[in-house]
Amino acid sequence: MSDSSSADTSAEPRPEPLPLTGERTVPGIDQENYWFRRHEVVYEKLLTHCAGRVVLEAGSGEGYGANMIADVATSVTCLDYDASAAEHVRGRYPRVGMLRGNLAQLPFADNSVDVVVNFQVIEHLWDQGQFLDECFRVLVPGGTLLISTPNRITFSPGRDTPLNPFHTRELNADELTELLVGSNFVVQSMTGVHHGTVLRELDAKHGGSFIDAQIERALAGEDWPADLTADVAAISTADFDIDPSDMDGSLDLVAIAVKPGQQSALSG
Repeated sequence: MSDSSSADTSAEPRPEPLPLTGERTVPGIDQENYWFRRHEVVYEKLLTHCAGRVVLEAGSGEGYGANMIADVATSVTCLDYDASAAEHVRGRYPRVGMLRGNLAQLPFADNSVDVVVNFQVIEHLWDQGQFLDECFRVLVPGGTLLISTPNRITFSPGRDTPLNPFHTRELNADELTELLVGSNFVVQSMTGVHHGTVLRELDAKHGGSFIDAQIERALAGEDWPADLTADVAAISTADFDIDPSDMDGSLDLVAIAVKPGQQSALSG
């Protein structure tokens, strides 16, 4: 007969998943999987820009992206204003640093960071220009800003205000470019997230829009049909394409912007 008092209690319990509020996406939830993978693919595609660099993720949310960056970066520090998110990151992702603070005043010295990552965040901010000015300030000369945001044209079509109540101002490609240039960045590339072959087939299967099919069920507050749940749960990052074609029709905008000057050897 075993003695229960001798059981291994050295492992720390994993923190509880963050709740879904509509403000951020979280991993590991079947019905959220489409949105999670749509965000995750941008981390995958731009990860090489973080290799061997000192990285700040400004607006880190659940922290899964910073944990991906930690695979390749010299160091990665998360910054988020939300107390529950900060506590969650500290408990779940020990490889990354975590600071709680305001993105309008980044708590970093001038010229101290190689790369700033800001995915699906700028649309939540009231003063987007001030935030980009702060990114420019903390980046080393030659440093890189990686940014993604929903494309206003497809995310809130025909509306003056965003559909998502957590968004303050959504942007199209020209508006994002104008903001970046206004903060003295050089826009190296502007691409967009698109549905690949599998997702285009699912658009057709679910009445013309796979996204609308999910939103309609979520708003109805009813159980999802089994086939819709299965289709959403099966989505992977391979089902999305990122390219510069048809920017007005893209789902999300993905920009790479550079602070002029010689590339720093800060982390090298």
